[in-house]
Amino acid sequence: MTIDVLNPTTGDVVNRYEAMDAQTIDERIDAAGSAYAAWRQIKMDERGAYLRDAAALLEKNQKRYAGLMALEMGKPIRDARAEIEKCAWLCRQVAESAAQMLAPEIVKTDAQKSFVTFPPLGVVLGVMPWNYPFWQVFRFAAPTLMAGNAVLLKHASNVPGCSLAIEAVMHEAGFPPTLFQALLISSKQVQAVVDHPSVKAVALTGSNAAGQAVAARAGRRIKKTVLELGGSDPYLILADADLDLAADACAVGRLLNAGQSCIAAKRLIVVEAVREAFEQRLVEKMKSVRMGDPMDEETEIGPLARSDLRDTLHRQVRESIDAGARLLLGGEIPGGRGFFYPPTILTDVRSGMPAFDEETFGPVAAVISAADEQEAILLANQTDFGLGAVVFTRDVKRGEQIAAERLEAGNCFVNAFVKSDPRLPFGGIKQSGYGRELSHYGIKEFVNIKTVYVVQP
Repeated sequence: MTIDVLNPTTGDVVNRYEAMDAQTIDERIDAAGSAYAAWRQIKMDERGAYLRDAAALLEKNQKRYAGLMALEMGKPIRDARAEIEKCAWLCRQVAESAAQMLAPEIVKTDAQKSFVTFPPLGVVLGVMPWNYPFWQVFRFAAPTLMAGNAVLLKHASNVPGCSLAIEAVMHEAGFPPTLFQALLISSKQVQAVVDHPSVKAVALTGSNAAGQAVAARAGRRIKKTVLELGGSDPYLILADADLDLAADACAVGRLLNAGQSCIAAKRLIVVEAVREAFEQRLVEKMKSVRMGDPMDEETEIGPLARSDLRDTLHRQVRESIDAGARLLLGGEIPGGRGFFYPPTILTDVRSGMPAFDEETFGPVAAVISAADEQEAILLANQTDFGLGAVVFTRDVKRGEQIAAERLEAGNCFVNAFVKSDPRLPFGGIKQSGYGRELSHYGIKEFVNIKTVYVVQP
């Protein structure tokens, strides 16, 4: 079986890879198990040295890796460079903090000595998405490796070049060759990898359908999973909000990565008293964004990664309009080659419309009117998702209270668009998944949280 890579800017096939057969997969899994047995004995400072070397290699080859992302999934080149920089930052941060985060914790009990320790689990499979093809992998893999595990990477089928490039980074950085391995396999082949007795856990970032399938398969084998799935993030603009700040943050949060992000600003819930003024600002912000060739330094929004993604997005826009939404900007598929979709704004969006109920994975903002703050909060929580949420208000104390206590999401921000940070836990609730990545919460997902109780005879 071959894996074809299409350039989303042109629609042309630019590369073709051979998928691995069952025997090769089994050999790689067995090799990962052997590598793990030795790796878990390696001291933390040595593990960290390899990760720091990986950071240096990312920075050294930043231009090449950014170009690969632009080619395979259409990420604007300057955004792709920023993604590589963030990966290098993560590697260094994890290398510096892992020993402290995984240090044994002394607990006073009736025993002479009792403590909690955090040994690794073994081989961990990462099923990763295409939208942040380097960041998502390093976000999962760097802490997992530092905790003493081995990693198998099943990357999205449209970014195999990125998958192999990351594998090469790890090998050149000095990690044992079979400790981190890329598996060029189809989605159908994932089940056999999950079933393999040497694979102890799975992390998946992707669609809800993929998460359900992998979690169900892992559950049959009683294997730990961490899922980061879809999102329909609400951004609340209250009556006292700084509208310029809110419009700017909403535009960036909606259009970053052509809107192909689980934590993009998807439902903009605006108190009616300021809705018209906010909409005017948002239209001005979004219509000025430059769409074009992702290799062009001036491009701010590139194509969508696949033609089917654009078809789905356009269906959601048209069905929402048919149900009563009004189009303020965009909403038409442009002519020419590639999978482009323009910045689009819908208003008068309500529950029952795709733009409200479904995740829109592209540059489409849905403006939803709320009578007041209380209704805005109710509308924000009226979703099956729970990944990110934002509130804009000049009353920062009030905004903090709403974010901390009222919004149902794993990542709640005040006066800023949602983003991940290596120092903070990242993940969702409800249909957005479970478990956490990053920080000390994330690094402990793939360890055995082990109690040790010692009594002197």
